[in-house]
Amino acid sequence: MSDGKSSTLERFKRSARVLKKAYAEGEAQALARVAAHTLPDKSLKHADFLHVIACEAGQDSWPKLKFALETTAMNRRERAERLKIALFHGQHWVTEKLLAGEPDLKDDDFGLQIALLDLSAVHAVLAADPSAAVRTIGVRSPILHLAYSREVHRSPEKAEDMMAIAALLVANGADVDDGYAQRPGEGKLSALYGALCHADNYELGRWLLERGANPNDNESLYHSTELEHSRALRLLLDFGAIPDGTNALPRALDFESEEKVRLLLSAGASPNVTEPDLPGGMPMNSIPSLHHAIRRGRSARIVDLLLEFGAEAKAVWCGHTAYATALIYGNGPAARFLGERGYASPLSDTESVLAGCAESPAQTGRLDPAHLTKADRCLLTELAATPGRLEHLEALVRSGFDPDMTDHMGLSPLQIAGWNGLVPEMAYFLSLGPDLTRKNGYGGDALDTVVHGAEFAPKRPEADHIACARLLLEAGSVLYPAYIAGCGNEDMAAFLEDWRDTRR
Repeated sequence: MSDGKSSTLERFKRSARVLKKAYAEGEAQALARVAAHTLPDKSLKHADFLHVIACEAGQDSWPKLKFALETTAMNRRERAERLKIALFHGQHWVTEKLLAGEPDLKDDDFGLQIALLDLSAVHAVLAADPSAAVRTIGVRSPILHLAYSREVHRSPEKAEDMMAIAALLVANGADVDDGYAQRPGEGKLSALYGALCHADNYELGRWLLERGANPNDNESLYHSTELEHSRALRLLLDFGAIPDGTNALPRALDFESEEKVRLLLSAGASPNVTEPDLPGGMPMNSIPSLHHAIRRGRSARIVDLLLEFGAEAKAVWCGHTAYATALIYGNGPAARFLGERGYASPLSDTESVLAGCAESPAQTGRLDPAHLTKADRCLLTELAATPGRLEHLEALVRSGFDPDMTDHMGLSPLQIAGWNGLVPEMAYFLSLGPDLTRKNGYGGDALDTVVHGAEFAPKRPEADHIACARLLLEAGSVLYPAYIAGCGNEDMAAFLEDWRDTRR
C-alpha cells in the first residue's frame, strides 16, 4: 500500500479510537453517531466503532472500507491475483467489488475466466488453442482452477455453464484425477477434493466421480466428514471409497454425527483396525474407535453404534479399557452406558486417581508421573481444548501433571486453550508462570497461536480470543508487527492495533 493510502487508513483508525473514547465518556454526538449504525443495547467492541467510521465513509463495513483503500493502491496484475484468492476462498463480496470496478479484470487470465464460470470466454480460448486445457496457470491446471473455485455459490445460475466448462476441459485432455501440491514436498490435492471438500461443490464432485475420478485420493473421504452435511461422504462411499487405512472414521468421531459414523461403519470401516503413526509425527487412527469416541466426549448413542458394528468393548488401549477411559476423561454418560451393558472393569490405583480428578476434582490424589502411559501424559493437552473442564485440569496438575507438557506438535496446554479461545483455562495456565516465548511445532508462540486461533479455530460460543490475547499481553507477551499484518480476523486485528497504538 502506498504511503498516501496507508496514512488514510491510519486516519480512519484514529477516528474510530476518538469515537470510542467519546462514546465511553457519554458525549451526545458520539452516542448519536454510534446509534445510527449499530443495534441498540449492543455490547460494543472496538470493531463496532470501526464499522461506524466505515459507514460514515460510504462503505457497508470496515473490511470493505479497508479493501477499497487497498485495491486503489494495487496495479491490475495485483488486483487479478486478489480476485483469484477471493474465488478460491469464497470471498464473494471481494469478487463483486473487484468486478464492479473492473469488469474486464478476468480477460487477461484463463484461470480467472474458468474460476468465474465464463463459458463463452473458455470456449473461445479452447477453440483457438485446445492445449490451453492442460497448460498450468500459476500453480494449478485449468481443471483445478474450476474445481477449487467457489463461484457457483455466488452465482448458482451459472451451474450449467460450470458443467459445460468441465466437459470442455476434459474433452481437450484435462485429467479428472489431476492434483497439485500446496507446498513443495507435500502430497497432491486432487480435483475431487477441491470440488467436494474445499468448494463444497457436490454436483461437480459427482461429475468427476462419474468420469472416473479416484475416490481413494487420501484426502476426500477424510475431509468429507468435516462438512456440515453427509452428502459428500455418502457420494464417495457410493463410488467405492474405502474407509480403512484412512483417518475417516476417527475424524468422524471428532464430531457428534451418528449419521456419518453409521455410513462409514456400514461401508466396512472396522472400529477395531488401527494404523501406526506416520513417520512425520502426524497421528493416524492408532487408537481403537471406541476409546477415541469416548475421549472425544461422544454420546452413549455413538458408543452403542460402535458396539453394534463389532467394536471390542473389552479392548485395552494404553493400559485402559473403554470403561476406564470414559472415567479418566470424564465422559460420564459413556461410562454409565458401558457399566449398564456389563463392561465395567476394576480400576488400578493410577486409574482411580485419574478418574477421581474428573469425578471429584476437590479430592485429588497424587500420581507418580513415571507410572503414566504416553496417552495419560497427554491428558492435559487433550482436555485443554474442551470448554468447561477447568476443575478437571486443575485437579490433574495438583495430582502431579506437568502444566508445561506439550502434545505431538509442541503445543502446551496454555497454547491449546488460547487457540480455542478458552479464557478461564488460559488464565489458569498463565497463573502457573509458563514461558510465553516458547515456540510450538508450527513456529508460533502463545500470542501468535491465539491470533491464528481467532481466524481458524472452531467457532464456539465460549470462545473469546481477544480476551485471551489481552491476558497474554498483560502478562508480557511481545506483540510483533507480523502478528497484526498476518491476522485475518478483523476484530482481533483491530484489538491488536489499538493495543499497540495506545502503548506507543
